[in-house]
Amino acid sequence: MKHNRIRFTIAILMLLLVFPLAASAQLMIIGNDEKATWDDAGKVVLTAPGKDTISIVDMSKRESPRIVSNLPLTNSVFGPPTNLAITPNGRLAIVANSVNNVPDGAGWKSVPDNKLYVIDLTTSPPSHIATVEVGKQPSGLDINRAGNLALVTNRADNSISVLSIEGKDVKLVDTVPMGESVAAVAFTPDGKRALAAKFPGHKIALLEVDGQKVTYKKYDMNVGLWPYNIGVTPNGKLAISANNGNAGAADGQVDTVSVIDLEATPPRVIDHVVVGDGPEGFVISPTGKIAVAMLLRGSNSDKKAWFYNRNGSVAVLKIDGKKVTKVGEVEVRGLPEGAVFSPDGKYLYVGNFLDSDVSILKVDGTKITDTGKRLQLPGHPASMRGPTR
Repeated sequence: MKHNRIRFTIAILMLLLVFPLAASAQLMIIGNDEKATWDDAGKVVLTAPGKDTISIVDMSKRESPRIVSNLPLTNSVFGPPTNLAITPNGRLAIVANSVNNVPDGAGWKSVPDNKLYVIDLTTSPPSHIATVEVGKQPSGLDINRAGNLALVTNRADNSISVLSIEGKDVKLVDTVPMGESVAAVAFTPDGKRALAAKFPGHKIALLEVDGQKVTYKKYDMNVGLWPYNIGVTPNGKLAISANNGNAGAADGQVDTVSVIDLEATPPRVIDHVVVGDGPEGFVISPTGKIAVAMLLRGSNSDKKAWFYNRNGSVAVLKIDGKKVTKVGEVEVRGLPEGAVFSPDGKYLYVGNFLDSDVSILKVDGTKITDTGKRLQLPGHPASMRGPTR
């Protein structure tokens, strides 16, 4: 018996050595962009590339998350903060890079990229194991619950790339023309459909998914102005789009989220909910009872503008059946972009681009409060994501 216990202990230790992070950690990934920021006049300032990072963060200790590793991979704020994702089993991450900075006279300019980075989360530390070429300016990204298929929106190509995932092997298997620029994409929980945000067209497109075959039959739903993000509730009954307004910049006017009934035939918009100025990052809790939209509130605008605010905020939305209602707002810090719920839905992490940190918020039902605690990052968080649920 003693020998059996020793063998069992050794076997467990070997498994932990092989899958150290997947076995014990609850991870999120954060893309830090060091090539772009905004000056006091609200003008974009581009700088030399080469200092971007992807931070792998363990959130097992909810109020004291820790950075496991920082990988030197390019990432961009020019795109929705959903350009990266973790597979449901927590073993693989993929990151799309939308643009690169190249010399332009005495300065710099951004040009579309076409790279997708594959990260092995089971190694210690996590490692970049492959690069896949997709369409131009890959931006929004999502992985299905089965963990075997990913979709990437290519804003400069007006298309969606379809990628197969088999173990650690990620391959481009198809490209779906969309007719106009698409910013973000989200699978339904059953993996049979997906929704894509047509940013300049103010519409959400419906896609049909059969295995690795993704079909766009040109059915679109009219939502609010400039939809930049899209999420689906865990029960698959609703989709919600975050409509950025003003071509992607805050302007002091209120903007909306649009509520889509996915049980209707065909799916349709059933409500528009006012949330505030410039909703960009958007995520639905794993409980399915609340959602949050990150409001820019002019925090990267001209400091003399009447709608300028030092900090952005989080709009809290209650989901009750098919009724969505704004129930609160919590101030965070400058230019909040991405957000991640803890797996139990009891904490929310918000990336503050201008402050290079993450706000740690506590969730109690529909009430969200700031703990006052922050996770300092090695750069400006442009995007962040937890495991696919």
